[in-house]
Amino acid sequence: MNPIAIFWPVVAQVLLVFLVYFLLSKRRFAAFRSGTFKAGEFRERKSEPAESTTTYNNLVNQFELPVLLYVVCISLFVTNGVSYVTVLLAWIFVISRYAHAFVHVTINRLRYRRPLFVVGFLSLGLLWVWFALHLLGMV
Repeated sequence: MNPIAIFWPVVAQVLLVFLVYFLLSKRRFAAFRSGTFKAGEFRERKSEPAESTTTYNNLVNQFELPVLLYVVCISLFVTNGVSYVTVLLAWIFVISRYAHAFVHVTINRLRYRRPLFVVGFLSLGLLWVWFALHLLGMV
C-alpha cells in the first residue's frame, strides 16, 4: 500500500468544505438579491438568512469531527501506519460526510442525517483505535 493513499480522503474532505462554502455563498447572495437580508447584516453576522442557515450549520460541522480525520491521517503517515484498513476507514468517513452534508443542505431530515453521522463517527473512531493499536505495535 502506498502511504500517500491516506491523503486522498483528506483531499476529498477538503473539497467538501470548499463545495459547502460555495453553496453558502450562493444561498447568501440569493437572500441578499431577494431583499430578505441586507449586505450590512453579514458584516457582524448576528443572524443568518433562513435560506442559508442549514448550509452555514453544515459548514460549521466541517470544522468539528473532520479535524480529527486530518490529524489521524497525518499521524498514520508519519508513523508508517497507513494500511488498506486505514485508507478504507478514512474513505468511509469521508463518504458519510458527503452524504450527511447532502441531506443537511437539502431536505435536512434527522431521520436520514443521524445514521450518516453515526457511520462517520464510528468509522473515525475505529480509525483512531487502529492508530492506537499501531502505536502499541499490535497491528
